[in-house]
Amino acid sequence: MFHLWFTDMDVHNYDLILLLLGLAFFGLVFLWEFVAKTIVSLAMVYIGIGILLAFILPGIPNADPVQNGVFVERMSELAVIISLTGVGLKLDRPMGWLSWQSTWRLLAITMPLSIAGLAIGGIWLAGLPIAAAVMLGAVIAPTDPVLAHGVQVGPIGEKHKSEVRFSLTSEAGLNDGLAFPFVNLAIVLAATGFAREGLFNWFGVDVVWKIVSGTAIGLAIGGGLARMVGRFVEINTFSKGFIAIALTLFSYGATEMVHGYGFIGVFVAAFTFSRYKPEYEMYKKLYDFVEQVELLFMTVLLILLGVAIGQGLFSVLTLPAALLGIGFLIIIRPAAGMLGLIGTETTLSERAKIGWFGIRGIGTFYYLAHGLNHADISEHQARIIWAIAGFIVLVSAVLHGASAHYFMKRRKHEAK
Repeated sequence: MFHLWFTDMDVHNYDLILLLLGLAFFGLVFLWEFVAKTIVSLAMVYIGIGILLAFILPGIPNADPVQNGVFVERMSELAVIISLTGVGLKLDRPMGWLSWQSTWRLLAITMPLSIAGLAIGGIWLAGLPIAAAVMLGAVIAPTDPVLAHGVQVGPIGEKHKSEVRFSLTSEAGLNDGLAFPFVNLAIVLAATGFAREGLFNWFGVDVVWKIVSGTAIGLAIGGGLARMVGRFVEINTFSKGFIAIALTLFSYGATEMVHGYGFIGVFVAAFTFSRYKPEYEMYKKLYDFVEQVELLFMTVLLILLGVAIGQGLFSVLTLPAALLGIGFLIIIRPAAGMLGLIGTETTLSERAKIGWFGIRGIGTFYYLAHGLNHADISEHQARIIWAIAGFIVLVSAVLHGASAHYFMKRRKHEAK
């Protein structure tokens, strides 16, 4: 049994939390249209609500992510795999070395550079040991598929000509799986240091086997389910939710059972499923359901982040650590993004936008909770990492939320 956030919640608080969540979910109906017209993002709103709740309801249960690590891991895990299904379904560009060149470069160059830059900063500015610093870099590096809606490709069936949008969407779809080897490297370093046997096992299992098996199972399940659905099932109001959830959970569970990376399995399965037939309306029905479920998980997790902040998540955050977080968002990631895209057909402006919109969010919560649940890292170090990660997500929500609004308005103006 894992420690749930509401373990210490009495009946009165439980009823109150249900009421507040109901209001938060209902608020999505109104906020969705409102935030599209302002520089305020949904992430800002719900983090702010969480902070406010922590102050006006002093008896609210403890939302400390260190103490509630398993709950945070499982909750964010579901949010991410649902989001990855949505990302896989709405990418309509055939996968290839040249057509996805920007994506491969973001994964192979930008992400490792981002991890290295943040890890070095973690050692120098936050005083973290090597294993904890690598953990910090690994959990922050992936672009989040959940909070990056504002800069991702548009509705299914729309011709996705923007290289910025496509690159950010495909990067978010794949790097949430490819960050796993670096998280597992941090776990290995915390347990055995730089022992040769541990590193060899890490490379063979965590790099080679888990990536290959995740890709293979995703291809098999996505293709198999697409053929079955296309032949025997009509996707309608009743079936769309069951198909979307089945695609997500089946591919994730099957991949994890053979010790592969479930995130890769889910994304590849959804992408393969969507490539079966170019019947965009069919996939749009699935995506609409996935997006709604994704927003529900996002709402809960962001409110919990706000509550944790209000209850003292940043109490161990030093000025140098805060500067490290800001430096990552405005220097390390943008620079790594632009360096990774040198030599592609993207313009300087496109490289700058892709580098800038490396949005942090729910994926960070999952990786951090997972890593700390399995690594031999002290509670004090864990709290420092959570403080830096939470601060980066908060600043990302503000900076990227506001700039995404400007980016969207400019794109619409240029399209006229």
